[in-house]
Amino acid sequence: MHPFRAAVEARDAAAIEALLAENVVFTSPVAFKPYPGKAITAAILRAVLRVFEDFRYVREIGDDRDHALVFEATVNGKKLTGCDFLHFDEQGRIDDFMVMVRPLSAAQALAERMGEQFERIKAEATADIQRQAAGA
Repeated sequence: MHPFRAAVEARDAAAIEALLAENVVFTSPVAFKPYPGKAITAAILRAVLRVFEDFRYVREIGDDRDHALVFEATVNGKKLTGCDFLHFDEQGRIDDFMVMVRPLSAAQALAERMGEQFERIKAEATADIQRQAAGA
């Protein structure tokens, strides 16, 4: 089992964040533009942990640098199937993270629930960046 999968299944936000590269780019299934940076990606993933119900990975495909993790979950009563496409840098950290989900009705429910989380996501990411700058 890949360490990222283990961290997600354990709902361990700190372990998930530790696996992200500083320059990670997150591509959401419900947003047009990708989100660059570790702070915003970590905040988005914490929100996903809050939004997804009955989350479980059902398949893992990959090698050292690329992984696809197929998952199932429920959002607002809508069952969805999705896939996390992960690319890893030379240090083994995730530098590219793209998510796809189906069906459309579940993607729409996900967009609605993540939209409700957006202000908290921004606040968490900003706080992380400020903490990091203060510690540098």
